[in-house]
Amino acid sequence: MAAWQRVLWRAAFVFATALVAAQVCPSEAWAQGKTVSSLIQKAQNFFDDQRYEESIQTLSAALLRPNIAKTEKIDVLKLLAFNYIVLAQNDEADGAVRSILIVDSEFELPESESPRFREFFVTAKKGWVDDGKPGLKTEGAGTPLTAVKIKHTSPAQVDKDSTAMLTGEIDDPEAAVARVKLYYRAGTTGKFKLGRAEYAMRNFTAEIPASVVLPPLVEYYVEAVDENGIPLATRGDVESPLRIAVPEGGGVLTSPWFWVPVSAAVVAAVVVVAVVASQPSEATVTVNVFE
Repeated sequence: MAAWQRVLWRAAFVFATALVAAQVCPSEAWAQGKTVSSLIQKAQNFFDDQRYEESIQTLSAALLRPNIAKTEKIDVLKLLAFNYIVLAQNDEADGAVRSILIVDSEFELPESESPRFREFFVTAKKGWVDDGKPGLKTEGAGTPLTAVKIKHTSPAQVDKDSTAMLTGEIDDPEAAVARVKLYYRAGTTGKFKLGRAEYAMRNFTAEIPASVVLPPLVEYYVEAVDENGIPLATRGDVESPLRIAVPEGGGVLTSPWFWVPVSAAVVAAVVVVAVVASQPSEATVTVNVFE
């Protein structure tokens, strides 16, 4: 193969790879697209429909939005506590109430709320006070904890019907992370399921089971939570999950899912590069493109 031909095909390959990567990976704009208030409303709708797990997942996404206001954070944690109370996950509910009190130590539910919720909040607040108000900063109040960060890179692809193995590190300066959670689903619709994840020495391993690794892709996200189950950091979330390509077979370069959406663009790139490569170095080239 001539040198210019090698350049031609290399350029076409890089161009096609870039296009398919853009299709597989969620954009940063989408990740930040939904406001905290819209996520709270969506979580409230899930709660009203008794879809508690989905409500919790949506609230976790809202809680970790970088632009969340103090009042929004309290609303998120309050609804998170309601979900956990209904599900009889009392430790998690207690953690959510305590997190509210760290933000606003005088917080109380209004009398219009359910007596069941009010009673739980009163009991949780008493326990928090009796424990010495842990988490409340008496000096330098308002100074946030050092941010927890998850370092993880998604696999480029995984073969269908194969377990997807995931690894990563947790940057956790104040040792606040107690465990890591993995959520996954096949394709781009349906409820995310809680997967298997192990966390030790600030490193985690997780796996997406082979039963959901189906073409064209799987979606997932990873959360780092504290001892009370409150999210501290995430890679992806329920609104903007991470994605892994799952080709039909033979690898991504032989998969129709890869080539069909980009075939026209690849052909165009090949034609342009071929025309340019075949001209004398001093020539002026004009390329006309017809629809």
